[in-house]
Amino acid sequence: MTILLQSGPLALFFAFAISHSLADFPLQGDYLARVKQRSKADSMPEWFIALTAHSLIHAGGVWLVTGSVTLAAIELLLHWLIDLGKGEGYYGYVADQVLHLTCKVVYVIVLANGVQLS
Repeated sequence: MTILLQSGPLALFFAFAISHSLADFPLQGDYLARVKQRSKADSMPEWFIALTAHSLIHAGGVWLVTGSVTLAAIELLLHWLIDLGKGEGYYGYVADQVLHLTCKVVYVIVLANGVQLS
């Protein structure tokens, strides 16, 4: 939350976008990118663990940016559901990224309006 207080909502969104980019590209790796899709995993447990691990990386980024465990838990759930939809073929890469960044915009709006999330 320090970023919001010191630099404003645009800086907070920028921090979210950086965190998202790091988590979705260099921190994801080929294994998670492949196995988080149910059709490419060898088993249901492998798929569930991979999708959850990838979503936890994103949640960790939100936690580091905001200090809010609540917002990190929300990110964990939303990221998991969005990637599930993409993995099941309901939408493609661009829609997936737009959905993720839309979540970040909503987080900024909520935080900029003074909602306290621990």
